[in-house]
Amino acid sequence: MHMTLTPLRAAAGATPPWRDVVVDGVRLAVDDGGTGPAVVCLHAIGHGAGDFRGFRERIGARHRVVAIDFPGQGRSGDDREPPTASRYAELTAGVLDALGIEQAVVVGNSIGGATAMRLAAARPERVRALVLENPGGLDPSDRLARAAIAAMVRFFDAGARGARWFPRAFAAYYRMILQRAAAAEQRRRIVASAFEIAPLLRDAWRGFGAPGADLRDLAAGLRIPVLFAWARRDQIIQLRRCRPAIARIPGARLECFPAGHAPHLETAAEFAAAVERFIG
Repeated sequence: MHMTLTPLRAAAGATPPWRDVVVDGVRLAVDDGGTGPAVVCLHAIGHGAGDFRGFRERIGARHRVVAIDFPGQGRSGDDREPPTASRYAELTAGVLDALGIEQAVVVGNSIGGATAMRLAAARPERVRALVLENPGGLDPSDRLARAAIAAMVRFFDAGARGARWFPRAFAAYYRMILQRAAAAEQRRRIVASAFEIAPLLRDAWRGFGAPGADLRDLAAGLRIPVLFAWARRDQIIQLRRCRPAIARIPGARLECFPAGHAPHLETAAEFAAAVERFIG
């Protein structure tokens, strides 16, 4: 099935007027606003910097809030490399360099959380603290995880091939991911780009099954303040399966929110208050 792709994904991305930053040949769209110590925000796969609009509005009077569109998402250009937390950490470090940010609190959701952990491990002098929302990489790599990842790869591959049923199924999937009414508008934007982002989602899920995606040992070596802001209704990255890895991180804090995957979107006021208590 031949499709003419349009930049529907842009609606979920950085907010005009965004900045374009080129890192290793990749054009990245970046929201950069607010005043004070830097807070860098990293979104879930298939989302965009627009996830953090409300968060910036809540804390921008006291913090500089930077949100990045990862490659092939939001308003950013495509990348020659596959979508992995390791690659995203390299690109995020390049954005910090380009913006002159020497040190930041890094907020990451899902693959953004895995990226934040990778960045903190590789460049510890650049990361003051981590706020991790249902991050990837902490779930045991067991038979259940492998089966779930394989199923998701097949699902998104069908979308990449243009299966007619995919948009409706993708919309149902996203009602499970972003459950609360507060996230409805961003959910609508993401669902509208179903065919456009399906190939990237397929490639990302393939990467989630690779040995390098297991960050449990890396996380245990973190020696900076860590807050886990967990959406406890998440059926994909479940707290019960990640608790052993969290327990290995010295001094890590855990706060739970009645959300499906993204507390910063679904329970925005409560999330912003928790972050400010943590970094204050």
